[in-house]
Amino acid sequence: MHLIVNNGFIFDIVKLALYIGIGYLAFSFFARRARAPWLLTLATQRMAVLTLLTLLVVGVKVFEDVIGQESSIVDLAILWFIRQNLPPFLLAFFNAVTWTGAAIFLAPATAAICALLFVRRHHREAVLLAVTMAGGWGLTYAVKSMVGRARPELWSTTWYWGSSFPSGHTLSTAAFATALTLIASRIWPQSRFVALPLAVLWISLMGLSRLVLGVHWPTDVLAAICLGVFIPLVVNMVLQLYQIEKNAIR
Repeated sequence: MHLIVNNGFIFDIVKLALYIGIGYLAFSFFARRARAPWLLTLATQRMAVLTLLTLLVVGVKVFEDVIGQESSIVDLAILWFIRQNLPPFLLAFFNAVTWTGAAIFLAPATAAICALLFVRRHHREAVLLAVTMAGGWGLTYAVKSMVGRARPELWSTTWYWGSSFPSGHTLSTAAFATALTLIASRIWPQSRFVALPLAVLWISLMGLSRLVLGVHWPTDVLAAICLGVFIPLVVNMVLQLYQIEKNAIR
Protein backbone atom coordinates (compact mmCIF):
# COMPACT_ATOMS: atom_id res chain seq x y z
CA MET A 1 0.00 0.00 0.00
CA HIS A 2 2.82 2.38 0.93
CA LEU A 3 4.58 1.58 -2.35
CA ILE A 4 1.38 2.24 -4.32
CA VAL A 5 0.93 5.63 -2.66
CA ASN A 6 4.56 6.58 -3.34
CA ASN A 7 4.32 5.47 -6.97
CA GLY A 8 1.09 7.42 -7.37
CA PHE A 9 2.65 10.54 -5.86
CA ILE A 10 5.71 10.30 -8.13
CA PHE A 11 3.46 9.75 -11.14
CA ASP A 12 1.44 12.87 -10.26
CA ILE A 13 4.62 14.95 -9.93
CA VAL A 14 5.93 13.75 -13.30
CA LYS A 15 2.53 14.36 -14.92
CA LEU A 16 2.28 17.89 -13.52
CA ALA A 17 5.83 18.71 -14.65
CA LEU A 18 4.97 17.40 -18.13
CA TYR A 19 1.84 19.56 -18.31
CA ILE A 20 3.82 22.64 -17.26
CA GLY A 21 6.58 21.96 -19.79
CA ILE A 22 4.16 21.34 -22.66
CA GLY A 23 2.17 24.43 -21.72
CA TYR A 24 5.27 26.62 -21.72
CA LEU A 25 6.54 25.26 -25.05
CA ALA A 26 3.11 25.71 -26.64
CA PHE A 27 2.87 29.28 -25.38
CA SER A 28 6.39 30.14 -26.58
CA PHE A 29 5.66 28.69 -30.03
CA PHE A 30 2.38 30.60 -30.30
CA ALA A 31 3.99 33.86 -29.13
CA ARG A 32 6.69 33.67 -31.79
CA ARG A 33 4.24 32.77 -34.55
CA ALA A 34 1.79 35.51 -33.60
CA ARG A 35 4.55 38.16 -33.58
CA ALA A 36 2.47 40.46 -31.38
CA PRO A 37 4.74 42.83 -29.38
CA TRP A 38 3.14 42.02 -26.05
CA LEU A 39 3.31 38.28 -26.68
CA LEU A 40 6.97 38.47 -27.62
CA THR A 41 7.68 40.50 -24.49
CA LEU A 42 5.80 37.95 -22.38
CA ALA A 43 7.73 35.10 -23.97
CA THR A 44 11.00 36.58 -22.70
CA GLN A 45 9.73 36.54 -19.09
CA ARG A 46 10.37 32.84 -18.66
CA MET A 47 10.28 32.68 -14.86
CA ALA A 48 7.04 34.65 -14.66
CA VAL A 49 5.32 32.46 -17.24
CA LEU A 50 6.60 29.23 -15.65
CA THR A 51 5.48 30.40 -12.21
CA LEU A 52 1.99 31.18 -13.48
CA LEU A 53 1.74 27.86 -15.29
CA THR A 54 2.92 25.99 -12.18
CA LEU A 55 0.39 27.73 -9.94
CA LEU A 56 -2.38 27.10 -12.47
CA VAL A 57 -1.58 23.40 -12.99
CA VAL A 58 -1.16 22.66 -9.26
CA GLY A 59 -4.34 24.58 -8.46
CA VAL A 60 -6.33 22.64 -11.07
CA LYS A 61 -4.89 19.35 -9.79
CA VAL A 62 -5.90 20.12 -6.19
CA PHE A 63 -9.35 21.19 -7.39
CA GLU A 64 -9.77 17.86 -9.23
CA ASP A 65 -8.68 15.89 -6.14
CA VAL A 66 -11.12 17.77 -3.92
CA ILE A 67 -14.03 17.29 -6.33
CA GLY A 68 -13.14 13.61 -6.71
CA GLN A 69 -12.66 13.23 -2.93
CA GLU A 70 -9.18 11.78 -3.50
CA SER A 71 -7.43 13.88 -0.87
CA SER A 72 -9.42 12.89 2.24
CA ILE A 73 -6.91 10.43 3.73
CA VAL A 74 -3.93 12.78 3.42
CA ASP A 75 -6.00 15.74 4.66
CA LEU A 76 -7.07 13.81 7.77
CA ALA A 77 -3.57 12.55 8.50
CA ILE A 78 -2.04 16.03 8.31
CA LEU A 79 -4.71 17.64 10.52
CA TRP A 80 -4.40 14.98 13.23
CA PHE A 81 -0.60 15.16 13.12
CA ILE A 82 -0.71 18.93 13.69
CA ARG A 83 -3.32 18.57 16.44
CA GLN A 84 -1.35 15.94 18.33
CA ASN A 85 2.06 17.62 18.06
CA LEU A 86 1.37 21.34 18.41
CA PRO A 87 2.14 22.80 21.86
CA PRO A 88 -1.10 24.23 23.35
CA PHE A 89 0.51 27.57 24.22
CA LEU A 90 0.85 28.35 20.49
CA LEU A 91 -2.92 28.41 19.94
CA ALA A 92 -3.19 32.06 21.03
CA PHE A 93 -0.43 33.00 18.57
CA PHE A 94 -2.15 31.27 15.65
CA ASN A 95 -5.48 32.85 16.61
CA ALA A 96 -3.78 36.24 16.28
CA VAL A 97 -2.23 35.25 12.95
CA THR A 98 -5.54 34.13 11.50
CA TRP A 99 -7.12 37.48 12.43
CA THR A 100 -4.71 39.26 10.05
CA GLY A 101 -6.26 37.34 7.15
CA ALA A 102 -9.82 38.41 7.94
CA ALA A 103 -11.68 40.97 5.83
CA ILE A 104 -12.08 43.17 8.91
CA PHE A 105 -8.29 43.69 8.81
CA LEU A 106 -7.45 43.39 5.10
CA ALA A 107 -10.27 45.55 3.71
CA PRO A 108 -9.32 48.72 5.65
CA ALA A 109 -5.62 48.02 5.05
CA THR A 110 -6.25 47.70 1.29
CA ALA A 111 -8.28 50.94 1.19
CA ALA A 112 -5.66 52.85 3.18
CA ILE A 113 -2.70 51.64 1.10
CA CYS A 114 -4.52 52.27 -2.20
CA ALA A 115 -5.36 55.81 -1.08
CA LEU A 116 -1.74 56.41 -0.06
CA LEU A 117 -0.46 55.10 -3.39
CA PHE A 118 -2.82 57.36 -5.33
CA VAL A 119 -1.74 60.38 -3.29
CA ARG A 120 1.91 59.54 -3.99
CA ARG A 121 1.04 59.18 -7.71
CA HIS A 122 1.73 55.44 -7.86
CA HIS A 123 -1.49 54.88 -9.79
CA ARG A 124 -0.57 51.58 -11.41
CA GLU A 125 0.46 50.11 -8.08
CA ALA A 126 -2.82 51.22 -6.50
CA VAL A 127 -4.77 49.58 -9.32
CA LEU A 128 -2.72 46.40 -8.88
CA LEU A 129 -3.63 46.12 -5.19
CA ALA A 130 -7.28 47.11 -5.63
CA VAL A 131 -7.96 44.73 -8.54
CA THR A 132 -6.03 41.93 -6.82
CA MET A 133 -8.06 42.11 -3.62
CA ALA A 134 -11.40 42.57 -5.38
CA GLY A 135 -10.59 39.61 -7.61
CA GLY A 136 -9.46 37.49 -4.67
CA TRP A 137 -12.58 38.11 -2.63
CA GLY A 138 -14.83 37.59 -5.64
CA LEU A 139 -13.11 34.34 -6.63
CA THR A 140 -13.26 33.05 -3.05
CA TYR A 141 -17.01 33.59 -2.89
CA ALA A 142 -17.58 32.01 -6.32
CA VAL A 143 -15.50 28.88 -5.67
CA LYS A 144 -16.90 28.37 -2.16
CA SER A 145 -20.43 28.56 -3.55
CA MET A 146 -19.62 26.22 -6.42
CA VAL A 147 -17.72 23.51 -4.50
CA GLY A 148 -19.61 23.55 -1.18
CA ARG A 149 -17.07 21.41 0.67
CA ALA A 150 -17.83 20.76 4.34
CA ARG A 151 -15.35 22.09 6.88
CA PRO A 152 -13.49 19.65 9.16
CA GLU A 153 -15.37 18.62 12.29
CA LEU A 154 -12.59 16.74 14.06
CA TRP A 155 -12.70 18.86 17.21
CA SER A 156 -14.47 21.92 18.56
CA THR A 157 -13.62 25.02 16.49
CA THR A 158 -14.72 28.58 15.89
CA TRP A 159 -17.54 28.96 13.36
CA TYR A 160 -16.65 30.63 10.04
CA TRP A 161 -18.91 31.61 7.17
CA GLY A 162 -18.93 29.64 3.95
CA SER A 163 -17.74 26.26 2.81
CA SER A 164 -14.23 24.95 3.32
CA PHE A 165 -12.72 25.13 -0.18
CA PRO A 166 -10.69 27.25 -0.66
CA SER A 167 -9.42 28.94 2.50
CA GLY A 168 -10.55 32.55 2.19
CA HIS A 169 -8.17 33.82 4.86
CA THR A 170 -5.19 32.17 3.15
CA LEU A 171 -6.18 33.26 -0.35
CA SER A 172 -6.70 36.88 0.72
CA THR A 173 -3.42 36.95 2.63
CA ALA A 174 -1.49 35.41 -0.27
CA ALA A 175 -3.01 37.90 -2.71
CA PHE A 176 -2.38 40.89 -0.42
CA ALA A 177 1.18 39.89 0.50
CA THR A 178 2.16 39.08 -3.09
CA ALA A 179 0.70 42.35 -4.39
CA LEU A 180 2.55 44.34 -1.70
CA THR A 181 5.79 42.55 -2.57
CA LEU A 182 5.40 43.46 -6.25
CA ILE A 183 4.56 47.06 -5.34
CA ALA A 184 7.45 47.42 -2.90
CA SER A 185 9.89 45.89 -5.38
CA ARG A 186 8.85 48.36 -8.08
CA ILE A 187 8.92 51.49 -5.90
CA TRP A 188 11.95 50.50 -3.79
CA PRO A 189 13.84 47.75 -5.71
CA GLN A 190 16.14 46.89 -2.79
CA SER A 191 13.16 46.17 -0.55
CA ARG A 192 12.42 42.92 -2.35
CA PHE A 193 15.10 41.17 -0.28
CA VAL A 194 13.02 41.92 2.82
CA ALA A 195 9.51 42.01 1.34
CA LEU A 196 9.62 38.55 -0.26
CA PRO A 197 10.75 36.58 2.84
CA LEU A 198 8.20 38.44 4.98
CA ALA A 199 5.45 37.65 2.46
CA VAL A 200 6.38 33.96 2.38
CA LEU A 201 6.46 33.84 6.19
CA TRP A 202 3.07 35.55 6.56
CA ILE A 203 1.40 33.33 3.94
CA SER A 204 2.89 30.18 5.49
CA LEU A 205 1.80 31.11 9.01
CA MET A 206 -1.68 32.01 7.79
CA GLY A 207 -2.12 28.67 6.04
CA LEU A 208 -0.79 26.82 9.07
CA SER A 209 -3.08 28.77 11.39
CA ARG A 210 -6.15 27.58 9.50
CA LEU A 211 -5.01 23.98 9.99
CA VAL A 212 -4.06 24.48 13.63
CA LEU A 213 -7.53 25.88 14.34
CA GLY A 214 -9.09 22.94 12.50
CA VAL A 215 -11.29 25.06 10.22
CA HIS A 216 -9.79 24.00 6.88
CA TRP A 217 -8.40 20.94 5.15
CA PRO A 218 -4.77 21.11 3.95
CA THR A 219 -5.90 21.03 0.30
CA ASP A 220 -8.08 24.09 0.98
CA VAL A 221 -4.96 25.94 2.05
CA LEU A 222 -2.78 24.69 -0.82
CA ALA A 223 -5.34 25.71 -3.43
CA ALA A 224 -5.79 29.09 -1.72
CA ILE A 225 -2.04 29.79 -1.83
CA CYS A 226 -1.89 28.92 -5.55
CA LEU A 227 -4.87 31.15 -6.36
CA GLY A 228 -3.78 33.93 -4.03
CA VAL A 229 -0.32 34.21 -5.58
CA PHE A 230 -1.64 33.65 -9.12
CA ILE A 231 -4.08 36.59 -9.09
CA PRO A 232 -1.65 39.49 -8.40
CA LEU A 233 0.96 38.00 -10.74
CA VAL A 234 -1.58 37.93 -13.56
CA VAL A 235 -2.87 41.42 -12.77
CA ASN A 236 0.69 42.74 -12.64
CA MET A 237 1.54 41.10 -15.95
CA VAL A 238 -1.58 42.49 -17.63
CA LEU A 239 -0.76 46.01 -16.40
CA GLN A 240 2.81 45.68 -17.69
CA LEU A 241 1.63 44.48 -21.12
CA TYR A 242 -0.95 47.25 -21.27
CA GLN A 243 1.81 49.79 -20.64
CA ILE A 244 3.93 48.22 -23.39
CA GLU A 245 1.04 48.41 -25.87
CA LYS A 246 0.31 51.98 -24.81
CA ASN A 247 3.94 53.02 -25.34
CA ALA A 248 4.04 51.24 -28.72
CA ILE A 249 1.01 53.21 -29.93
CA ARG A 250 2.70 56.47 -28.96
